[in-house]
Amino acid sequence: MSTPIKKILLAIAGAEDSITTAQYAICLARFLGSELFTIYVVDMKSLDDLLRAKVFVETEELEYERELTQQGENYLNHIQELAGAKGVKVSSFLAKGVVHEEVNKKVKELDADLLVMGDLKELTSRRDAFYDEGERIFREVKCPVLVVKGGEEIEQMYEGL
Repeated sequence: MSTPIKKILLAIAGAEDSITTAQYAICLARFLGSELFTIYVVDMKSLDDLLRAKVFVETEELEYERELTQQGENYLNHIQELAGAKGVKVSSFLAKGVVHEEVNKKVKELDADLLVMGDLKELTSRRDAFYDEGERIFREVKCPVLVVKGGEEIEQMYEGL
């Protein structure tokens, strides 16, 4: 019998726990024999908001965009290495735009069976729930979502794979 989870999309946010989330997704893909995809989105909406609020001048925005793009490439390359070390093939995507929209678009494009993402931030207001990209992804995506929590246990699982 084959698994109903054939395609897993891993959404990487660029936080420290992204690597732990990636390790879990790698383990899951290997256990299930699923295809693994990962996406990192450069948050252009936030950059544009900072420019409009005059926190950045245009040259600073461009430099910060380059830094975020490089950070995304670094995360995606590192995840490729982690997956390769465990015999899991991963296809990576770097996107630029509004984070929740790009993740939703990739879920639809891939016809993903599962989205794996890191733990949601603690929200302090209803406004946060409306504007937080992780919350929006979680609420709007049209496939099952697995939110990864924990650290040491996942690292041990990954190391034991």
